Amino acid sequence: MLLPENVQVSSHLAWSLEDAEIVLSVVPSQYVRELMTHLTPHLNDRASIVSATKGLEQNTYLRMSQVIAEVLPRHRVAVLSGPTFAKEIAAGEPAAVVVASNEMPIAEEIQRAFATPTLRLYASNDVIGVELGAAVKNVIAIGAGVCRGLGLGSNSVAALITRGLAETTRLAIALGGQPRTLSGLAGLGDLVLTATGDLSRNRLVGMRLGEGHKLEDILSGMNMVAEGVATCRAAHHLGVLKNVDLPIVNKMYEVLYDGKNPRVAIRELMDRPLTTE
Repeated sequence: MLLPENVQVSSHLAWSLEDAEIVLSVVPSQYVRELMTHLTPHLNDRASIVSATKGLEQNTYLRMSQVIAEVLPRHRVAVLSGPTFAKEIAAGEPAAVVVASNEMPIAEEIQRAFATPTLRLYASNDVIGVELGAAVKNVIAIGAGVCRGLGLGSNSVAALITRGLAETTRLAIALGGQPRTLSGLAGLGDLVLTATGDLSRNRLVGMRLGEGHKLEDILSGMNMVAEGVATCRAAHHLGVLKNVDLPIVNKMYEVLYDGKNPRVAIRELMDRPLTTE
């Protein structure tokens, strides 16, 4: 696919950021803090930073907007998320996303700037809910992939998605997010896409794990980042820190980092004490 004539590509930050009023960051979460540090001398004071990264920072467990705010405290920050695969957006297929900021005028400004005939944006002030939905859904998608890799059917995947949304919502609320956000594009919408779509890298990781492949072999064979692998570690520890029950996240943590057999992990999820929904 060719880039449009009005798109220019450069690796020079100073040139790329000159007079920029909106800066869109889409780098993997592990590089966000370093990138923002490099941006500092080149940004003008009126520039807004929009984060489209779906992950949590390792060790600090911070959301990306928090990382950006720490490094660039003078700049306005917004986050962009929703059920989208880049390939389909580039092809001009219709899609809808959410742009969130703690200040609604900023969210609405980005909304107007990014809207196109094929991309519809909804403004929100729930940065926490949008970012937690974006990050944790990648972990749940690994679990959905595990189900497929084990040869399980649609019933299993639907159950895992639904209960995964419930625990993501619990974590978001514990951190100050709004539950309705998780039932929208940035929560349920993004989760369904990532847990069922054939273009999902995180689902692919889970499928390969379910088929019996080792994590290091799976990751070495990928040329793109599956954010859910690193996010799983951060979300697991964040749940422990905030005393939030995250059974699917915790079982995926055991599969990814403790070497637990994926089939055993799924069985243990089913063997948990019975409760109300």
